[in-house]
Formats: sequence, structure tokens, C-alpha cells
Amino acid sequence: MRFIYRKLIRQYVLLPILFCLCCIYFCHAQTATDSTYQILQKVFQNPPEQAKPWVFWYWMHAAVTREGITTDLEAMKANGIGGAYLMPIKDTTSPPLIQPVAQQLSPLWFDMVKHAMQESERLGLKLGMHVSDGFALAGGPWIKPEMSMQKVVGSQLLVTGGRMIDTLLPLPAHKENFYRDIKIYAWQSLPGEGVNSYTFPPVVTSSKGEDVSFLAIRGNKKTFGTNDECWIQYSFEKPFTCRSLRIFATGQTYQAQRMMVMVSNDGVNFTKHTRLQTPRHGWQDGDENYTHAIEPVTAKYFRLVYSKEGTEPGAEDLDAAKWKPSIKVSGIELSSEPRIHQFEGKSGAVWRISPETDAAQIPSNLVIPENGLIDLTSLLQPDGHLKWQAPEGNFTILRIGHTSTGHTNYTGGKGLGLECDKFNPEAVQLQFDNWFARVYKEVGDSLARKVLKVFHIEQDSLY
Repeated sequence: MRFIYRKLIRQYVLLPILFCLCCIYFCHAQTATDSTYQILQKVFQNPPEQAKPWVFWYWMHAAVTREGITTDLEAMKANGIGGAYLMPIKDTTSPPLIQPVAQQLSPLWFDMVKHAMQESERLGLKLGMHVSDGFALAGGPWIKPEMSMQKVVGSQLLVTGGRMIDTLLPLPAHKENFYRDIKIYAWQSLPGEGVNSYTFPPVVTSSKGEDVSFLAIRGNKKTFGTNDECWIQYSFEKPFTCRSLRIFATGQTYQAQRMMVMVSNDGVNFTKHTRLQTPRHGWQDGDENYTHAIEPVTAKYFRLVYSKEGTEPGAEDLDAAKWKPSIKVSGIELSSEPRIHQFEGKSGAVWRISPETDAAQIPSNLVIPENGLIDLTSLLQPDGHLKWQAPEGNFTILRIGHTSTGHTNYTGGKGLGLECDKFNPEAVQLQFDNWFARVYKEVGDSLARKVLKVFHIEQDSLY
């Protein structure tokens, strides 16, 4: 009986009450929804200042006038723009687009910036300003090489021990006439160190039939390029063990870094060993060196085959390969030396992303254990001479240092210079003081504080 009462109460009392409550809720919700929609529509049509869009405001080639500034800002205001990121780009053309030219950092340019702020205040607009002249990125003529972006570089020297080593260590490749040592290490030389296609020159040929012997010359700057599928062949007098390759090119070259490596012992019958893989890279990757670690292989003939098979047109990490596949190379080094796969990106020297080096590329017996390193840093003389009583054996000496990357804010004009070292607080402060903060001094602190509200950094250039 108690169960029947509960069932009747649920069916004839509670359910009608619940139904009424739901009707009240949904009616209220509908009213609230209508009200919310009206509010959103009103706000969308008349957005508050904090919701208004901003635009990039490029001042190109120092061609800027007071009249042009006013016209631009009034158009922004009329179209609901809340503010603009001021970004001067490039120096004057020849001949100049207008006269007088307002070159960046000149008195006339600062006068134009001040006028832009005055007009922005009059119109109720705000301004942001980029971290440097141009948009790529954070440099200027005040940045000296020691304050610029840095990269680690090194040089190797093979020596025979059991004697006093008194030698001038080779200076690593460097830029901007700037180099500083970090560490000097030595280790028992690994198999294959010092053995490459420079020390054992091959005969170099190509399916194109033209002379490509220059590809095996160290430091060559001449370029071999073609839009057609082809191969380049290195023929050694004796079997050669290859553990790594270096492809040299001027600028980005996607296709040259995905060539197929084929091997033969008779020069007639070739088998596929591997296909090189291009690292994913950024648009400012201008470094000419690409190192590929491969599974060790011994052969007399090495054929690097270029084919368009497998290319994915339009992929984001391609350069001109997406429109017109081609190769362009200035050098190819085959080496018996074990190397970290595509170490240039892994060391931060360039903007690249690559897979880890695996045991097939560098077996554990070719890895230098940490306790196998001999620290010789304290033995290095200021002039680069090393004096070391070396034990018996063959040793490799590695000189490690750092130099400028040489990168500039190359889209700038008169504010063009080396990029500042983002890991150096002093360099960052110097950049800030000579560009963004200087505007406050030149146009007046009171005016700048009212209008200049954003310190802008082009985020896709931070690497």
C-alpha cells in the first residue's frame, strides 16, 4: 500500500509540479536568450574599445607624410579600427618615392611618429610599436657582434699522442669578425674520423653529362642545379665506408636534402640504401650546411638520385619545391665519421626540426662516453696555441666556441643592424632603449604614454 501511495504521489503531484517548474524555467530561459541575443547584437554593432580590431600599419620605404598619416588614421577610425601597430619597413627606393624622405631614426621620422600620436589622440585611437625597424626581428646598428644572436661553432684536429702536442688549433668558422672560446676537449679518435671524400677524392660524374667535379672540392661556391630528375655519382678507388653525408647549398633547397642514396661495387648494379629526409625548417633558415647521419654502408660507388617521387606539393616546410621542384647543390661530402643526424638544428644554430639520431645511424660503440672526454680548456693559450702532453694513441681535439649568427632585422631601413641576443638581458635592454623607449624621449613622454600602449613583437620570428 505504501508503494502505491508513493507511485500516486509521483504521478499526480510531483510530476505536474516538475512540469510547471520546467515551463517556468524554459520561458525564462527563452526570455534570457532573447535578451542576451539583443545585447550581443548591440555590442557587436558597437563594440567597446577593448574589443575593436587592430591593424598592421606599414610605413614603406620612408615614404610617409603628415597628410598621409592623417588620412590613414581617419580611415581607421571611420571603419571601427581601435588601433594600429606601427611597423616601418625598408629603406628608400632609388629614386625615392617621395621627397623629403622620412628615414627611420631621422629627426623628420620622429616628427612623423609624433604627428601620428597626436592624430591618434585626437581620434581616440591607440598605437603599438614593433620591437625594431622592420618586422624580422629585434636588431639595430647599436647591436655589436658580441651582443648579437650567438651560435655554437667548432673545429677538429687529429693528432698522434705519446708526445708533447704544441700546435695552433684551427679557428672555427665565424661571422662578423667575432669569436670566443667555450671549451677544448680531446678523446680517443673514433673509427672513420678524418676519412671523407676530401681526404680520399672520388671521381664525380652526373647523368646530366656535365662536369660536376667541383662538388667534391671543399669550400666550393659553384652550383649545380637542374629541374630534371638526375643522379650524381661518387666513384672511389677502394671501398669506402660512409656513415654520414653533408649537403651544401646556397639558401634553402628542399629537394637536394631528400635524394636517394644508392650503392654499388661494380658501378653497374645499384641497390637502394636509404633516402635522405629534409628537416622541417623555418623561412629564415639560410644556413648552407645539412648533415645526414645514415646507417653505415661500404661500397665503391655511391649514387645520389634526385626524383620528384614522394614530394608533397604545398606542405608548409617546402620552399620553392612546392611550385617548381628542382635541386641546387654546391657540395656533397661523404664521410666515414659518425655524426649526430642533422645536428645544425639540434644545436640551435638554425631553425630546423629533425628526428632523433637512432642506434642504426650511430651504434653505441661509436658514441663517446662522458668519462672518455679530456678537458684541455685550461691548456689553451690566448693566441689559440695548445700545449698538451698527450698519452699514447690517436686523439681528436675539438675546439668549441661561439660567434654571431649574422642575422639582421633585414626588413629594416636606417634602423638595420644585427639582431640582439635574446638570452642576454643587457643586449635586450640595449635594443629596447634604442628603439621603443627612444620614441618616448623624442616625441615627449606625456603624449607617448597616452597613445603608445602596446610593445609589439612579431611572434612567428622568435626562434
